[in-house]
Amino acid sequence: MESQVEKVERLVVEINKLHKAYSIDYFETGKVEKINLSKTISKIPQDHIFNYRLNLHESINDYLMRANLSGIEYFYRVKTSESIQDKINRYLKNTDQYPVNNWLNDIFGCRMILSTSEIEEIENILDTWTYEYGLKNWYKREKDGYKGIHIYFKNKSNFYFPWELQIWNQEDMEGNIEAHRKQKRLFV
Repeated sequence: MESQVEKVERLVVEINKLHKAYSIDYFETGKVEKINLSKTISKIPQDHIFNYRLNLHESINDYLMRANLSGIEYFYRVKTSESIQDKINRYLKNTDQYPVNNWLNDIFGCRMILSTSEIEEIENILDTWTYEYGLKNWYKREKDGYKGIHIYFKNKSNFYFPWELQIWNQEDMEGNIEAHRKQKRLFV
């Protein structure tokens, strides 16, 4: 029987494959202009972002259905246009500008809820997975009542929007939901 840690690894592998397949289908056909997302928001047309988001929203289930995800309990979402616009507006106000692919890294996001011991085990192997599967990076976030591990996928291309996997501790779930409600939904 597959352990939760093995399921997380399988989810990481599958999201990485999906990200690559979707990005190739979207960006490598010549139908969409490729724009280097390592530039600041003032250099990236907002239509480029919103068209990607809409296409992803309309097609993600086709990709997920073909993935090897049976037996894995996870949640996913495609970020709303309103949430993206709110994030763009916040980053446009910054005097220190950051590359778009550093902060608009969650247009597609998945989440898994695990036990403390499972999370500890995963933290011990995330560096190996990052190297082995060519992930962008991962970090542990603790801010404003929120606690979680964030893993990012970009398949070594500055032209592909990164995707995110969050791993939450079961013990932090209610606090994280409340923190998201307070911090992430201010545009509503």
